[in-house]
Amino acid sequence: MMSVLTRAPGAALLAVALIFAPAAAKAFEIQRVISPGGIEAWLVEDHSLPIVSARFLFPGGAATDPAGKEGLANMVSGLLDEGAGELDSQAFQGRLADQSISLSFSASLDGFSGRMKALTRNREEAFGLLRLAVTEPRFDAPAVDRIRAQIQTGLAAGANNPNRIAQQTFREAVFGDHPYSRPVTGTAESVAAITEMDLQIFVTRRLARSALIVGVVGDVTAAELGALLDTTFGDLPERAEAFTIPQAVPGGAGEVIVVERDNPQSRVVFGHRGVSRDDPDYYAALVLNHVLGGGSFTSRLYDEVREKRGLAYSVFSYLLPLENAALWMGGAGTENGAVAQSIDLIRGQWANVQEFAISQDELDRAKANLIGSFGLRFDNTSSIAGTLVAVQFRDLGINYLNRRNDLIDAVTLDDVRRVAERILDPAALTVVVVGKPEGLAATRTVTDGG
Repeated sequence: MMSVLTRAPGAALLAVALIFAPAAAKAFEIQRVISPGGIEAWLVEDHSLPIVSARFLFPGGAATDPAGKEGLANMVSGLLDEGAGELDSQAFQGRLADQSISLSFSASLDGFSGRMKALTRNREEAFGLLRLAVTEPRFDAPAVDRIRAQIQTGLAAGANNPNRIAQQTFREAVFGDHPYSRPVTGTAESVAAITEMDLQIFVTRRLARSALIVGVVGDVTAAELGALLDTTFGDLPERAEAFTIPQAVPGGAGEVIVVERDNPQSRVVFGHRGVSRDDPDYYAALVLNHVLGGGSFTSRLYDEVREKRGLAYSVFSYLLPLENAALWMGGAGTENGAVAQSIDLIRGQWANVQEFAISQDELDRAKANLIGSFGLRFDNTSSIAGTLVAVQFRDLGINYLNRRNDLIDAVTLDDVRRVAERILDPAALTVVVVGKPEGLAATRTVTDGG
C-alpha cells in the first residue's frame, strides 16, 4: 500500500491509499476528501466509464425510533424521494426518470442510508436532487398516505412469511425490551400512528453534517467532489441530536420457541452471543464461522445436515456484529419431521467445534476462500462505494482494505480454539422454529393463526 498526503486544486486535504483488489487484478486509490466546507468523503476515481455512484449513511436508524412510532426511520426512507423543494412526488420522480438517475434510501437498526447513481453528464442534476431530498423533503399528504399504505401491505404480507416471523421472534427473545427487538418496518399500529411532524422531526434530528459518512466512486475528481459535497449537504444542520442506544446483552439462552403454523415445512433460526467488530478475536471468529456454517457447500453444518442425511434444504451460520450487540446466528429450512434431528445435529457440530476446534486443513481452506473471494466485492462502482461507507462506519481506517486479508491470513489454530472455547456454547443457543415440528421439546409454544 502506498499512502500520501496531497492537496488537489480547489479541494481540501486528501489522504490517498492505494488498494489492491485481488480478484479484479487491479489497484485503486482511496482518497480522503475534505470539502472547503469541512464535509468528508472517501473517493475512488474511476474515469473508465461515465458513471458516478455515491453511498452515504447517518448513524442512528430504526433503533432510535420513539416507542409507539416504530417504523419511523423506515417510513422516512420511503418518502425522501417522493417530493422535495418545489417538486411534488410526480415531478421529482419524473426528473429522476428523465435523467436516468437512481436514488433511494433505507433504514437499518443502526443507520439511515442512501445511494445515488448517475451518468456523468447528469451528475449535477443527481446531486441537486439528492440535496433537495435530504434538506427540503415535502412529506405531502398524498405521498405519505401512499407510502404508509405500501408499508402496511408489506407488514400484512410479512405476517405470513415464516422467515420474517422467525427472525422477529428471535430478536424479541434475545433482546427483550431493548430497541434492537423492534421491527425496523414497525407494526400496523405504530405505522398508523406516525404523523407528518414525526417525519420532519426525524429528518431534523438525524440528518446532520457531523454524523455524515460518504463514499463516492466513479467519474469525478477530488476537486469536483469537494464542491458537490458542500452544495449537496452544506445546508444540513451541523450536528445531529444526541442519542444513546444501550449495550445489549443477548438473553433467552437455551430457549426453544415454536411458533405453530400449519405448513409442511419449518423455518429455523438459532443463535447466541457473538463477537463484536472491534473484538481482537473477530477475524478468528470469521474464519471459524466459515468452517462451521458460513462456507456454503463446504461448511460442517451443510455437510452433516444436508449432504450426509438430506434433512434440510438449507443450513448456515453467520456473524452479526451490531453497534451495541453481537450475535452468532444461523438458520435452516426443513420438513417438520426432520426439525428435531436437524437441531440436534446443529448443536452437535456447535459442541464439536467448541471442544475440538477445527483441523489445520479446514483452517487453511477457510482462509484461502475468504481471501480469494474478497476482491469479488469490488465488481461495480456502487458496491465499492458501499464498502467505503462501511469501513468508515466501523472506523477501520483508510488502509483497511489492504490489511484485511493479512488479518485473516494471520489467524492460527490457537486463535480459533480460543474463540471457540470463549464464545461457542451449544446449551446457550436460542432456537426459534416456525411450523409444526414433530418430536421437538419446546420451552415455549406460540399459537399463530396463519
